[in-house]
Amino acid sequence: MNSLKNSAGGTGQVTLVGAGPGDPELLTLKAVKAIAAATVLLVDDLVGDGIVAYASPQARIVFVGKRGGCKSTPQAFIEKLMIMAAREGETVVRLKGGDPFIFGRGGEEVEHLQVAGIQVEVVNGITAGLAAVTSLGVPLTHREHAHGVVFITGHAPVGGAGDGADWRALAATAHSAKLTLVIYMGVRGAQRIQQDLLSGLPAATPVAVIQNASLPTQRHISTTLGELSAAIEREHMASPSVIVVGDVTRAIAAMPQAHAGDVVPRPSRRPRAA
Repeated sequence: MNSLKNSAGGTGQVTLVGAGPGDPELLTLKAVKAIAAATVLLVDDLVGDGIVAYASPQARIVFVGKRGGCKSTPQAFIEKLMIMAAREGETVVRLKGGDPFIFGRGGEEVEHLQVAGIQVEVVNGITAGLAAVTSLGVPLTHREHAHGVVFITGHAPVGGAGDGADWRALAATAHSAKLTLVIYMGVRGAQRIQQDLLSGLPAATPVAVIQNASLPTQRHISTTLGELSAAIEREHMASPSVIVVGDVTRAIAAMPQAHAGDVVPRPSRRPRAA
């Protein structure tokens, strides 16, 4: 297929690489090496150009956009592409936003590849829920305010069992155990999530919403659980965003917030040549 093809011939390999939240400087060294060695890269929609820049100029890059609420490349087609390329002897990297094993469907892809007899490796990446609050200088756990953290999706599975998370049960547990809730893909369903969480958490519970975590376009709002959906609508917060619920976000309330149309500037970081 190209000059970088696995010189040993035969079946190649696939590596699922976590591209992190977006800032190229948050990539792991192992991720950078895997991207540079790839002969074929299948790139998710949220992976920016600064990360793809680490790829070899000879590598074939296929963009397989997947974003909630938008037209996406079918998952079955992505899995077929990986298997076909690996069987042709390619070194395949599936480049995924955040971490492959945190709401990235990495588990499904590993299972399909293993059934097909393809060697597969996973390289972790920094997940957006962690990067979002860290960028604001706030922890997810704290000895006084949060004894644990729950990462959970706000997107109900399509065609899956049930209607997604039991937010009422989760609210009661978070309140009694002093947990921070980090909600991915929750902006569109914020009103329903808010309503159910209020069954077990006070309306005054502090909440932060961070959009485009780690990128120059990052913006955030600080609000309360009782005002969550109204604040998201008022400030036009959109995907990709994470919603962080819990006392650890109180410190965010004192920071300058994004208003509709605002962009909070962050230092622009470009990767060095691979």
